[in-house]
Amino acid sequence: MGAIFGWTVLALVFVDELLVMAAFGVWGWHHDPRALLVWLLPLVAMGVWWTFASPKAPYGGTWVRPLVKVVVFGLGTLALWDAGHEGWAVALLVFSVVVNALALLPSIQVLVEEQRL
Repeated sequence: MGAIFGWTVLALVFVDELLVMAAFGVWGWHHDPRALLVWLLPLVAMGVWWTFASPKAPYGGTWVRPLVKVVVFGLGTLALWDAGHEGWAVALLVFSVVVNALALLPSIQVLVEEQRL
């Protein structure tokens, strides 16, 4: 049962990452619907995420990874808010905090460490 819960949380963390990238696309569409910002902002956010915050980030560290996560999720939330989707912004923020807090549980961290080996 514990493994099912752990993998569910990790799957929700991935969904959360996709949602925050979509939030950048929504903001881009709101400010420039000609498609440049719609695709460019999520791609830049993905690049930053991969470089600094992903589990296999080449430049992630003990303080860099959490800092980049807070910045990316914070900016994604602000992007939704600025695009006029205040309710969705609050929902994304709450979901992000809860799911990422659950992912820090020791039983779930064990699953992450097993996959790194």
